[in-house]
Amino acid sequence: MRVNCVGAIIFDAFGRLLLVQRGHAPGLGLWSVPGGRLEPGESDEAGVRREVLEETGLRVAVGRLAGTVHRPGPGGVTYVIRDYLATVSGGTAAAGDDAAALRWCDRSDLARLPLTEGLLDCLAEWGALPRA
Repeated sequence: MRVNCVGAIIFDAFGRLLLVQRGHAPGLGLWSVPGGRLEPGESDEAGVRREVLEETGLRVAVGRLAGTVHRPGPGGVTYVIRDYLATVSGGTAAAGDDAAALRWCDRSDLARLPLTEGLLDCLAEWGALPRA
């Protein structure tokens, strides 16, 4: 079974990447870009806006697709994750919903944090790494 998911790659004015620490499985305690499952009938753009608002308190404008990954899940599920570039258009950053924490990260932070599997490789492949 395939589960459609979306994520947001968001940079601040200093070129730092917004990451959230997962508060629930899958990926409990790991850091990743904000995102999650699409609701039935929901477009990718609407899903990105909803997930970012729920997890971070930020409103975003959704840009181009950065890339797509397939990740195995429990019970034979495959998560099909489409990550989009997005820019903050409003709100106040605060962890919410299933995010235990959030932070703006530079490249050195990515080397120290426990990231979700494959995140660093995908960001590098897509040219979406934060500034050094």
